[in-house]
Amino acid sequence: MKLHTSIGPNPRVVKMFLAEKGLDVARVEVDLRGGENRRPPYNESVNRAGQTPALELDGGGFVTEITAICEYLEEVQPTPPLIGATPQQRAETRMWTRRVDLKICEPMANGFRFAEGLPLFESRMRCLPEAAPGLKTLAKDGLTWLEGEFKGPWIAGDRFTLADILLFSFLDFGAVVGQPLDPANGKLTGWFDRVKARPSAAASA
Repeated sequence: MKLHTSIGPNPRVVKMFLAEKGLDVARVEVDLRGGENRRPPYNESVNRAGQTPALELDGGGFVTEITAICEYLEEVQPTPPLIGATPQQRAETRMWTRRVDLKICEPMANGFRFAEGLPLFESRMRCLPEAAPGLKTLAKDGLTWLEGEFKGPWIAGDRFTLADILLFSFLDFGAVVGQPLDPANGKLTGWFDRVKARPSAAASA
């Protein structure tokens, strides 16, 4: 396998997932800032959507979208389980991953793309600068909601999962692009510090 990767929170999710699994996968660095992902050969032979990361399979073909890549890796190497060892665990992880993605990560990412990231993204996708403040507020609202739902020590309870990796990767990114975690979210602040202390966090940075 080869991981076509770049800077940014989405590729980091997969790199951190790989580190937790102890999987050593060859990497091909894609120049995101230079637009390599938006022109041939990348957007013709690797991912026609022009996004990173993409997992190139040994038998040919590519898997894109971070949750799909992580699902594939979980099947390739089930231990340690980061999605789940039982149908119930897998369902719970997917539920929390979906919630984190929709309520926090997606509005946070677009809030950045339409504001601080506008010079990079305005020629690559439809950007709505007027929507940026609202999107950032939605992400904050999502974090406040999660703070109220959080039982700990991890998002899915006593299991460290893909949901933790996803949220950590985006919050660590948000901290440097004007969307830091509000310290009033004390439970999530403690959770963030626990994730940051894991070797996989440094290995994927």
